[in-house]
Amino acid sequence: MVRYNHRENTIALLFLIIPIIFVIIGLVFFPYRPLGSEIVLEAILLLSLYTSLILLGIGFVIKKEGLDNKIKIVGWGLFAFFWSTKINTLYFSEDGDFVNAFLCIVGVFVLFYIAYHEWLSTKNKKKISCLNWTAGVAAIAGIIYFGIEMTPLEMWLREVVATQSAWLLNVFTGNVTQSGLHIGWELAYVKIIFACTAVQSMVIFVGMILPLTKVSIKRKCIGLLVTVVPVYLLNLIRNALVVYLVGIYGPEFFGTAHNIIGKGGSLIALVLLLLIVIKVIPEVFDEIICLTDLYKRNGPLERSIKRVWRKK
Repeated sequence: MVRYNHRENTIALLFLIIPIIFVIIGLVFFPYRPLGSEIVLEAILLLSLYTSLILLGIGFVIKKEGLDNKIKIVGWGLFAFFWSTKINTLYFSEDGDFVNAFLCIVGVFVLFYIAYHEWLSTKNKKKISCLNWTAGVAAIAGIIYFGIEMTPLEMWLREVVATQSAWLLNVFTGNVTQSGLHIGWELAYVKIIFACTAVQSMVIFVGMILPLTKVSIKRKCIGLLVTVVPVYLLNLIRNALVVYLVGIYGPEFFGTAHNIIGKGGSLIALVLLLLIVIKVIPEVFDEIICLTDLYKRNGPLERSIKRVWRKK
């Protein structure tokens, strides 16, 4: 069993304390602000975001032992800070979406836990493949996602999705109207936002598949084909369904239709698609299992938590 001194135990504890501080700072000092209301602050946050993604990409690519871990630790820290400032935004910008806000808070701790294991790898001088894969996933998915969101591609994609969602609903109901980003039918008048394009889900699969260094290009293409295309098509069905339900039950039903029924269905679909990917590219499953087994490394943080748990 590897022994850790007092200094190393203290450093490990920081990977738990810092995300708590980040979440508090995010909740208190970063209230929801409409996009474009504070240009300077947004520019600083975007700098933090893109710096983190670039560092994670560099850490994924370089092979110099120790240096790659340190670069990724900084990258994960900056990435976690960016998301800690978006908790209120995710809640208020989507009509009180508790699920996304909660996942954002959990995500801050998860990102720091990954950074902690990068630090642990430097201490134990042992490489863990899934840590590097995860950095590649974040870098690729993040650069694609935010590269679309922060450019004119965002508005273009929203308009395309709005048009196709309205067309799909019209096939089954008729009398559907569409004006730009808005879809109207009966009592419903719904605006398509960027989250309604399913880009998040698609880039997750792209990010999961592309960093697999031991998988052939052919199998990667098959994996992308059986995930990205179904996600896009299922998202059109989800959008049409939300408009249909709101049209039947009224605007007050939007929260239930969008946040519960729509997102619940999306979650089930993503799980099923993940199972398909694992069938086509089992290496994805290996990396996921590797991540879930990180706690078994039994570092100083895990030991501290176990000691506290035993005292209860």
